[in-house]
Amino acid sequence: MKTLNNNNRLTDEDLVKAIVSTNDTLLFETLYDRYATLVFNKCYGFAKDEDEAKDLTQDVFLKLFVKLASFKGTAKFSTWLYAFTYNHCVNYVTRNTAKKIEKQSVDYTDIEDLSDVEDESNFLTMKVDKLQAALELIPPDDKMILLLKYQDFLSVKDIESVLGIGESAVKMRLKRAKDKLIAVYNEMYN
Repeated sequence: MKTLNNNNRLTDEDLVKAIVSTNDTLLFETLYDRYATLVFNKCYGFAKDEDEAKDLTQDVFLKLFVKLASFKGTAKFSTWLYAFTYNHCVNYVTRNTAKKIEKQSVDYTDIEDLSDVEDESNFLTMKVDKLQAALELIPPDDKMILLLKYQDFLSVKDIESVLGIGESAVKMRLKRAKDKLIAVYNEMYN
């Protein structure tokens, strides 16, 4: 049996392979220790309070243990775990929201205009506390992609990998999410 010390030396990918092949809960505990804080922080961004974030974190790890075999290693484990956690949280919020989230369909025919400097400037100058309040009022999918980009500092390429969509789709979703957030923010504070 491997010691805990040796488990800590394994890469994430090797640790996942070992867990999948043995179903060893001690090995999974090592993975949990590496990522519990990160997962909790992501869940806290979607939760109403600390207790709800702890429950979401526990749910993510329970689901992760069962679904770990679906990790194929095409992306880094941490990137895959980001997607796993965000998808779980978005599903949780969507499922538990009293009102149905209305999906806005915006037709962007000119993708070249997606990097509009004025929109970016407006977006980045919002006050943090007011921005947090506005973030709570937009759909979870939009909140997720904005948090991936501006809180977790993932590149467009990383977001492509996390969401499993192409570069232009990532840019379009970011643009739509920023537009929604700016509209909600302006409605609340102007």
